[in-house]
Amino acid sequence: MKLSEFETEVMQFFWRCSKASAPQVHEAINRDRNVTYSTVKTIIDRLEQKQALKRKDQQGRTIFYSAAISANKLRKPMLNNFIQKVFGGDKKQLINHLLNDEKLSAEDINYLQNLIDKQQKHHD
Repeated sequence: MKLSEFETEVMQFFWRCSKASAPQVHEAINRDRNVTYSTVKTIIDRLEQKQALKRKDQQGRTIFYSAAISANKLRKPMLNNFIQKVFGGDKKQLINHLLNDEKLSAEDINYLQNLIDKQQKHHD
């Protein structure tokens, strides 16, 4: 499933909340980005058509939606697409960027080292 940047932003909201209405999503997103309600509703409708969202509940005329797919299910293809677009598919360049151009805390480095240690055990 391919999602636009704005669709992904809306999905992030649903991954944090068990259910929400279009007005609630608009209110939350409008704090950071000047966007009309109709735009948010269109994105929600599009996500429902893509089966990324499902109708969870209805109170009067207000429809509540919830995520129909997990963030993990979308992360791998989105990350692979990102690596392909930004780093020409070379994962080493991504790792190099993270290690050399980003400010990593000691906790971040420790976490990465643990992941590397686990990977090495699987390859031995």
